[in-house]
Amino acid sequence: MRVLIDTNIYSLAMKGDGDVVNALRKIEQIGFSTISIGELLSGFKGGNREQKNREELSLFLDSPRVVVHPIDEGSADFYAAILNNLKAAGTPIPTNDIWIAAVAFQHGYKLFSKDTHFHLIPGLVPLEQ
Repeated sequence: MRVLIDTNIYSLAMKGDGDVVNALRKIEQIGFSTISIGELLSGFKGGNREQKNREELSLFLDSPRVVVHPIDEGSADFYAAILNNLKAAGTPIPTNDIWIAAVAFQHGYKLFSKDTHFHLIPGLVPLEQ
């Protein structure tokens, strides 16, 4: 199973959330967006454990099960379609989450997130726990 994880899933795993950790153990390939990396680095800079958090993130990203996906023209095309659909439906969600959803669509991943607003994106397949 291939699953893209949202930033909040990484954070919950690092805090030791048992349900999240158990779910992650069952995933063969964990996709991660550079958008999530940016969100995490921003949070690290605001805290008092920046170096420790960066080291933990680096270990996670070095795992052979983790694939980091940058934003490119393909993801931008998915982003535009998702954004236009959400605008037409009158259901906006945070911009970074639209990018994360775009990466999931682009690479054929299910999405693992605790944010319920992802359900507003037609066709996005959530990870069923």
